[in-house]
Amino acid sequence: MSYQKKILRVNLSSKQITTEDLPMDLAKQYIGGRGLASKILYDEIDPTIDALSPKNKLIFSTGPLTGTNAPTGGRYMVITKGPLTGTIASSNSGGFFGAKFKNTGYDLIIFEGKADAPCYLYLDDEKSELRDASHVWGKDVYETTDILLKEAPDRAKVACIGQAGERLSLMAAIMNDKGRAAGRTGVGAVMGSKNLKAVVVSGKKKVLIEDKEAFTTAVKQRIKMLKENGVTGQGLPALGTKVLDKIINDSGLYPTFNFQEAVFENTDEVSGEALVEKQYLIKNVACFACPIACGRLVELPTGLKGEGPEYETGWAFGANCGVKDLNAITQANFLCNQYGLDTISVGATIAAAMELYQKGYIKKEELDKGPELKFGNSEAIVYYTKKIALREGIGDKLALGSYRFAESYGHPEFSMTVKKQEIPAYDPRGVQGHGLGYATNNRGGCHVRSYLISPEIVGMPEKLDPQELNGKPEWVKIFQDLTGVIDSAGLCLFTSFALGAGDYKDLINADTGFNYTEEELMKVGERIWNLERMFNLKAGFTAVDDTLPDRLLNDPVPSGPNKGHVHRLPELLPTYYKLRGWDEKGVPLDDKIKELGI
Repeated sequence: MSYQKKILRVNLSSKQITTEDLPMDLAKQYIGGRGLASKILYDEIDPTIDALSPKNKLIFSTGPLTGTNAPTGGRYMVITKGPLTGTIASSNSGGFFGAKFKNTGYDLIIFEGKADAPCYLYLDDEKSELRDASHVWGKDVYETTDILLKEAPDRAKVACIGQAGERLSLMAAIMNDKGRAAGRTGVGAVMGSKNLKAVVVSGKKKVLIEDKEAFTTAVKQRIKMLKENGVTGQGLPALGTKVLDKIINDSGLYPTFNFQEAVFENTDEVSGEALVEKQYLIKNVACFACPIACGRLVELPTGLKGEGPEYETGWAFGANCGVKDLNAITQANFLCNQYGLDTISVGATIAAAMELYQKGYIKKEELDKGPELKFGNSEAIVYYTKKIALREGIGDKLALGSYRFAESYGHPEFSMTVKKQEIPAYDPRGVQGHGLGYATNNRGGCHVRSYLISPEIVGMPEKLDPQELNGKPEWVKIFQDLTGVIDSAGLCLFTSFALGAGDYKDLINADTGFNYTEEELMKVGERIWNLERMFNLKAGFTAVDDTLPDRLLNDPVPSGPNKGHVHRLPELLPTYYKLRGWDEKGVPLDDKIKELGI
């Protein structure tokens, strides 16, 4: 089977590095990736700890399909307690780092404690060692990657933090391959709090498959399905994730001016089509073993070059800030990659600041001669992104995220967050199922854990009325559980546009020999979701936190296709809890915990 069956445990305080056997009983219960690492975190830390204290742990985790030729089999997860939210955090990234990490002969790395000076981990299939990182501390992601690659063998890969992580921005990301991000919940700040600058991997150990013939057949069939699918075979390869700009805007759920409106009149200027028409797009970029190739290599007229922007990034710095300048949006995206920041949270935090400025709560003199925080000001999104990264001036407060920033002015209602994490580029008032997914998400405001945009807007696997409530809790649960399986296996969520639970079952079974039934596999996803829920309950979260910003519950959409609508969460949540086997307070019942074997 493709597990390497080894865990590397790195105690940064004592500098001790040890190897442990992977518990295969837990691997079958939680698959790997997000699931297995979340179980380890749940067992090993007190959920009430300060996320930036040495008591927190940081886990890099691969799935059994990571490093195989399964379509998109290059993903890895970073699991910890998130400092932005206080919830369990699990951030997913692509590129090539995950596969190379698997080739070192390890499935997971567990970082404990805090180093007394900046360091980085070097790991290959023959040795593991902590090395001095003082020469790269203070440098950005691009500089750090280039320097550390020169110190490593050919074809090594680097995951690192930039200045944002070092300075403990609660929106800091862990970046790999320069342009790929484990971006959400502030995992980069946890890495910075441990004085851990980077992880460099250079392995050559092969990933073995349990049933090669069955696996090869399953892979070929699923690649064919992905290529024949309208989204994964046409839309994403042609325009990347920014294929969604016009679709979401035309559907009346494209959050604009910090969710004050839901239609942006300048979408044509910032869309995926505009990226092509303005000749910014150089070529598609694919992650490891990916037949979709949705990444974009972009070059601006100034000569600046890099990956992105993705749909959510373009929205966060674009419509949400009222900016129609694609050049400035792309520059802000590049800065987030360079300094190691989550583009969604940074753009949304600037948008919240713009509303606070619009309504007179931020005074001009606080900006220290910086550009005014006015909606539509393209200079502001670039300027304040850098200020956030370096924690300079008002950027020091902005670096804490929109909730804490808005709260400091006495107006947390201008923060469009769930559990203090900024919600992405889909107005819940226009998609009732998707909004329920936001409210109940275990890592706060997040679109990828239950992407009901797929059935409610795109029509996959079937078209649902986005304003209909009946059946939506069932759909949300299915998507949440299935996403847990995908994340834990080591695949990309985009495969789910074309593949279903039976397809993942065939790939995982041929790879591992576990012989899950489809029902058993979905039960694994349900187990993961409940385990994460139990972590959060122990951390102090309650049903009160399963909510949306007041604006989305009480203020109707002012114009567009969803004019007059609010999100009807109170009508959906009790049904969702009951379906989950939780009590009215959102706590898993004893029978459910016993059934799942947690």
